[in-house]
Amino acid sequence: MTLARQNALANEDLARSVVELQVFRTRQEARAADGTRIALTALNPDANGWFLLELFRPGKGRETYHLENPAPLARRIALTGGPAPALSFGREGLCRPWADTTPELEAARATGLPFAPVCGDLLYLRNPVAGSRTSLERTAEFLRDKIAFGEGLVGLVKSTLYKDRYLESGALVTDADPGRAAAALGRARLADHPVMYTTMTFDLVGASPTRMEMGAWYALDGAPGIYASALQPRMIDAAILRGDQRANPLDPVEGKADVYLVGFDLSLFDLGYETGTEHPRLDWSPRPPEAARNRALPGPDGFARPDPLVPTGMLSPAEARRVAATFTGGFKREHGAFRSGPLAATNHGHHYGFVVHGTVLSRLQPGLATLYVLTDGRVGMRTWDSADAPPLREIRFARQNGVALVEPDPATGQPVPGAMVRQWLPGNWSGSDKAELRTLRAGACLRPGPNGPFLVYAWFSTATPSAMARVFQAYGCDYAMLLDMNAMEHTYMAAYAADPGGGIALHHLVAGMAQIDARAADGSRVPRFVGSADNRDFFYLLRKEAAK
Repeated sequence: MTLARQNALANEDLARSVVELQVFRTRQEARAADGTRIALTALNPDANGWFLLELFRPGKGRETYHLENPAPLARRIALTGGPAPALSFGREGLCRPWADTTPELEAARATGLPFAPVCGDLLYLRNPVAGSRTSLERTAEFLRDKIAFGEGLVGLVKSTLYKDRYLESGALVTDADPGRAAAALGRARLADHPVMYTTMTFDLVGASPTRMEMGAWYALDGAPGIYASALQPRMIDAAILRGDQRANPLDPVEGKADVYLVGFDLSLFDLGYETGTEHPRLDWSPRPPEAARNRALPGPDGFARPDPLVPTGMLSPAEARRVAATFTGGFKREHGAFRSGPLAATNHGHHYGFVVHGTVLSRLQPGLATLYVLTDGRVGMRTWDSADAPPLREIRFARQNGVALVEPDPATGQPVPGAMVRQWLPGNWSGSDKAELRTLRAGACLRPGPNGPFLVYAWFSTATPSAMARVFQAYGCDYAMLLDMNAMEHTYMAAYAADPGGGIALHHLVAGMAQIDARAADGSRVPRFVGSADNRDFFYLLRKEAAK
């Protein structure tokens, strides 16, 4: 089948399962001597991460197991034939987890673990689990699902009780030593670089977060390749603030609101993405107009549930030992589509797409801001356009969330605010439909670094999209996009650093984020996304391992 035909099949408007959406999947079948038929489906052989194992035993129904390869770059998996079929791991041997009196697969499922090891830890069985939710999320979901005007009620709460709730505005500190900045990363383009007080909780090399020079980068102690910065948007160079009319002027509140940034030298990290146990969902968002929906379909991609695939809402234990940072992903499905404007009227309202381990859970839509990782590890960020985007089969991870905050100018190639930054509803920026609401927001960008691409996560204590765009411009970002907003749990960010005892210490960007972590029976905190399953999606960064 040609690539063009595969792409056409992926975009057909029809009811199907999530497995049928995977047009690059391959399937192997074998029959054992006892009559058991075994099928192994590689959902994307190039990504080599997710597999579906199906067993058809004589006299029994189908058994389905969602398997994850914890070493997709190093380990190939195949199904052998003959009277005793087995999973082959090349030089690592064979495994028959469906055989024996008590099959290993059944025992792994009975554990109830999100990731249950099978075949001597060569594979993980993904088991269904419940992800944690905060009281705020539970209340909001109840209002939306159970009350006819619930969405409007949630919006009223956001525009009154939560407006500027998390606003921080650190005082300027005169005659203070700003400490030792990372000179190789430069400074943001500001009119002035005063020293400011922050409530950031990171430990910095040669500096204190209570005395940071605006726009400078500081290395995190015990975390090579991770840096922190802070500023208030009012200090941005006037040439940026007034350089074009794509963004609104800063209002006095967001101008003084603290912005904290965390940068990652991608030459040292692998970037990944995982969906939560519940979000983003796969059914229809209520936002697009009725004419844009196909009610014959359960969801915009032809299905409403991921079955037989299993979302776990947490990092694989094989990857947890390398974890360097995590941060919350993008909008839930109910908010992740367009209510009005040109993107609402086509492609079913442009529901935001996402890909995990090469498996398309929701199709990537043209015109949307996309953070993606290729099968060779390269990270990119762009407005998706199937005409010049990387081939779909080479996408290992991807997450779309609205439209660009910063993008290259079509005429000059220079970074400018996105074309829809000032268009509140057409840009689906959420908040007040009068475009007046400031709120807690998070975003991400890519910019050049001394060793190649540099990924930046930014936490805005209160901001509009215009303020976000100006900050990312000041930091020299080539492209920037919104992540999530309105609450600490939606903008959660944590970094992991070596501690003096030889272990790994968890550091939240700001202290309030620690309250989002789950608690163990003894009262200790369990890191969100790493030690406990969560209902929300997230990005993670892993330290690269030296080549063997």
